[in-house]
Amino acid sequence: MILSGKEIKREIGKGITIEPFSEEQLNPNSYNLRLFNELLTYDNKELDMRSPNPTSRITIPEEGLLLEPNKLYLGRTLEKTSTDKFVPMLEGRSSIGRLGLFIHVTAGFGDIGFNGYWTLEIFCVQPIRIYPSVEICQIFYHTIEGDYDLYTSGKYQNNEGIQASMLYRDFDKLNKK
Repeated sequence: MILSGKEIKREIGKGITIEPFSEEQLNPNSYNLRLFNELLTYDNKELDMRSPNPTSRITIPEEGLLLEPNKLYLGRTLEKTSTDKFVPMLEGRSSIGRLGLFIHVTAGFGDIGFNGYWTLEIFCVQPIRIYPSVEICQIFYHTIEGDYDLYTSGKYQNNEGIQASMLYRDFDKLNKK
């Protein structure tokens, strides 16, 4: 089952944390999350899964930033969220996608116990100007059946900013076996 907007509001401070929270961002069955004012881009044209890939930080000014097509941008939500009771799910807003700006969250379904900012993979098909604090994606909350363990990964848990891929850590674990 998916929680209604009214139920999300009732669960704030109990089973759901969204900071900062604004009732104006509630939808009938989701909550709009906003874009923070920074992006990361990878410095190298060729990326390597087995190694950390260097990045550069870009600040999105109030007058907007023009994104280039065929380039991956990593952003994050302005809001920090956590839940130890529900399964969170993020999707890009349809109004954003209809402009050819695609917002992807690597794991559309998050984990119960996730705490932090959501890193967003941002890609456009033609140049588009973006702005800080725009409502860019929606978070939904689903109930779960049966016993479960809380998410405790050291890779992305309790983050404080935009996170580039840490896939290289999985290779490190394989090499230690």
